[in-house]
Amino acid sequence: MSDAMLFLMLCKIRLRRKLQTFPRKMVNTVYSDEERGIQDKEGKEESILAMLGIIGTILNLVVIIFVYIYTTL
Repeated sequence: MSDAMLFLMLCKIRLRRKLQTFPRKMVNTVYSDEERGIQDKEGKEESILAMLGIIGTILNLVVIIFVYIYTTL
């Protein structure tokens, strides 16, 4: 067997390990444990930032209402 054929077979095996097919999706990539950990951490950071944005918006509305009531009296 030539080196080129061996290389192609190894590439095919690696590609099969990286890609996994599902009935709902055409192709889904398989992530390593390290990549999953990074994605979980990023997801947690995004949810914290979203919550802080919502809290900041609510506080701004409270301040606007308070200032409006104070200035109209």
